[in-house]
Amino acid sequence: MSGKRVIVNVTMFLGLLLAAYLLHEVFSRYSLDEITRSIGSIPLARLALGIGFCALSYVCLTCFDLMALRYAGKPLSYPKAAIASFTALSIGHNLGVAALSSGAVRYRYYSRWGLNAEEVAKVILFCGVTVVIGMSTLSGIILLANPQDASNLLQVDAGGLFWLGLCCLFGPGGYLILAGTVQAPLRMWKWRVQLPPLKLAIGQVVLGTLNFIFVAACLHQMLAASAGSNFVLTATAYVLANIAILVTHVPGGLGVLEATVSHVLPNTASIGALVAFRLVYFLLPLLIGLPIFAVSEVVLRRRVRATTSDKSAQEPRRPQTQFL
Repeated sequence: MSGKRVIVNVTMFLGLLLAAYLLHEVFSRYSLDEITRSIGSIPLARLALGIGFCALSYVCLTCFDLMALRYAGKPLSYPKAAIASFTALSIGHNLGVAALSSGAVRYRYYSRWGLNAEEVAKVILFCGVTVVIGMSTLSGIILLANPQDASNLLQVDAGGLFWLGLCCLFGPGGYLILAGTVQAPLRMWKWRVQLPPLKLAIGQVVLGTLNFIFVAACLHQMLAASAGSNFVLTATAYVLANIAILVTHVPGGLGVLEATVSHVLPNTASIGALVAFRLVYFLLPLLIGLPIFAVSEVVLRRRVRATTSDKSAQEPRRPQTQFL
């Protein structure tokens, strides 16, 4: 077994152990009674809508990978991209530093499907840029659509937030202009970066924004169950919480998400609603993603062994030299 494969195997094993530890940490923060009451207090219709928005978010994320594979010049079928994306992100969202944790899972899948390390790196970079573009676009839309409420939440002048919203939209807009006009690779320090075609860039902006809208909608359903909550305010709270999570790199945003949303929305963010959101958006996908990853590991290993055995059987045997 090569040294690179040993490192990947050890990394994945440690990652799975960390995921199990995080499950314990999340549940140990709340009593079983709190968790039960938090779910029970949410109307079934809102819980179903929250799960639906969560599913739509993960569908957007799988499309990130589908577009990224085209950008890397290694297009794969949607089922393959979806399996790699969902398992990688269901684990990565809970481990923190998603680019590294989910990147290791992606490498595990895509390297077996014909991508080399550089091509997998392009996939990870493309998805990371899509996340940043989506967050920036949603932030700009929120600040421009309702600067007054955002000003009350952030204690910042509404006029200043209007210009901040324009700045947030300037990034994605400039990205689209560059993708549509610049053909040659851009040189950034020691690296050369090839921009995607305009169609893929537009897809990044649209799907990246929709992803965060669906996540905010999932959170909104949980918060609206206990008290009236404006979607724009919920989306603003989620954007701020997500920025805080990215800055702190706390695994799964443990405590950071709850603290930020509770601070921004003190009258609507009950502990039950936040526990329910974490269960729906973080833990439910993790509980689905881990078994899928385990089963796919067994299936893919068997296929690799079968392919290797077939190649060995098809190789012509060299005639033995007889010595007199």
